[in-house]
Amino acid sequence: MSFSGMIKEELSAHYSKARHCRLAELEALIRMSGAFGEDRKGVASVRFHTENFTVARKCFTLLQKTFNIDTCIAIRRNMSKGSCGYNIYAKGEELLAVKNALVQAVCCKRAYIRGAFIAAGSMSNPSKSYHFEIVCNRLEEAEYLKSMMNAFDLDAKIIERKKTYVVYLKEGAQIVDVLNVMEAHVALLEFENIRIMKEMRNSVNRKVNCETANINKTVSAAVRQMEDIKYIRDTVGFDRLPEGLKDVALTRLAYPVASLKELGGLLETPVGKSGVNHRLRKLSEIAVKLRE
Repeated sequence: MSFSGMIKEELSAHYSKARHCRLAELEALIRMSGAFGEDRKGVASVRFHTENFTVARKCFTLLQKTFNIDTCIAIRRNMSKGSCGYNIYAKGEELLAVKNALVQAVCCKRAYIRGAFIAAGSMSNPSKSYHFEIVCNRLEEAEYLKSMMNAFDLDAKIIERKKTYVVYLKEGAQIVDVLNVMEAHVALLEFENIRIMKEMRNSVNRKVNCETANINKTVSAAVRQMEDIKYIRDTVGFDRLPEGLKDVALTRLAYPVASLKELGGLLETPVGKSGVNHRLRKLSEIAVKLRE
């Protein structure tokens, strides 16, 4: 099961005790993946479509729990794709309460965001990337959902994609917050576990890469120093060098992989890293002049 599927499975098992929260969740479900209407006699009706059985069960159960009215569900099988489509239909004057639901309380806003995600949301696998989105058919719906999410100090944004409007979050911390808002606590803990492991791996990789780069840099510098010292030895010899430079040159030849600190301790008159580095630069300058 995908991470989105796991979240929807958890959220679909969550039923608010308060009627106003169930109305808010139903409103989001129908606006995102259904429609409000009227029959020939002017009686209010709702239609809802999904290819996810869990989501269909959620919508059907919410209608039953909230209104206790006759609700029809039709199943269409797509043999070529191996999938099913679930169409839910209900009618009754009571359904006007869904269409005219006021989503003002914090608990109702949570329920609305939850319903919107169940109907039209998705989330990437957090082990690969962080991306949370809900697809809206109209810009007004997207703006309404964005404002509702941002009421919880989120930073939701909207992007147009193929005649739809996508409300999305990209940062890991923001996704943790929205999972908490929707009350998907099991998914939140799983997401946090994955995020912590991912950050630990990235931290270890950065340290290893940094250490590898430092080792490569040290080795390259040592090889270059050896080449310069050997060139000086083979052209003019070490006798014309000052004692300090001669001492460093001979010690480097004897200990080609020693660090600057180690090299300084091996000299006849020990010096620090900066002193060794200064002498090696002098030797390099002499080699450059001899090559000209």
